[in-house]
Amino acid sequence: MSATILIDGLPATPDDLAHQALVNYGAYTSFRVEDGAARGLDLHLARLEQAAVELFGESPGEAEFRRLMALAVAGRDACWLRVSLFSPEVGHRNPTYVGRPKVMTSVSPAPPPLANRVRITAMPYERDAAHLKHLATFGLIWARRAARAAGFDDALFLEREGRVSEGTLWNIGFVQGDRIVWPQAPMLAGVTQALITRGLREVGLTRETRPIRLDEIGAFDGAFLCNSATPVCPITAIDDATFANDPVLLAKVAAAWSAQAPQPIADRDDDDGVSRLGR
Repeated sequence: MSATILIDGLPATPDDLAHQALVNYGAYTSFRVEDGAARGLDLHLARLEQAAVELFGESPGEAEFRRLMALAVAGRDACWLRVSLFSPEVGHRNPTYVGRPKVMTSVSPAPPPLANRVRITAMPYERDAAHLKHLATFGLIWARRAARAAGFDDALFLEREGRVSEGTLWNIGFVQGDRIVWPQAPMLAGVTQALITRGLREVGLTRETRPIRLDEIGAFDGAFLCNSATPVCPITAIDDATFANDPVLLAKVAAAWSAQAPQPIADRDDDDGVSRLGR
């Protein structure tokens, strides 16, 4: 199945796609959809709402997001859905437009997990507007290329004060006994990270969020990365620091994520065949 792209529910035009290729101002979220539902849908919707208001001054609103998502995935048992916000009114010479952004939905086959284990290297880097999942991904790709060229699988970012923040495409969690420790720094609050956090108590684990400096990481028992395509992946090393990673404990982390039930994008069809929006 090749990617199917709609903009505000209609087939994408060449002009809209050209704007997307030339101007990277906007935001997006992406996730796996199965049987019309997605884990953490409430969090993805909140992410889109926040980004729309912050970047454009106005949001299409939850009902419209749900309608366009449901339209995009209709008739598919399983897929990967990316929902992007942009405006052809915003460009390099005319950045001041305020108004409702367009919504681009792209449906494609779900990608495989990033890996089943990784070795990563730390490097100084802080994304612009790090709290947003925005379209400017040059720095992420550059960092991954640099890490691969140095013999690692991926890169971990250190913000300007030297604190651990996030990875290129993922969040990082550390293990200390039966506690999961999340870094506190400017970063994107990941949906998978939040879903794991929601379920930790159910699997007998606790959590903490605090600043973590690079010279502290050797004291942890383990480390893992997580994103929407990769709920839990062991990190075996960060530069010279290595981690044994108890597979039983990481299985509990994965169980914390899987315990969060998928949320329907839209309700089942009414008797008249018109799809009702779900809450």
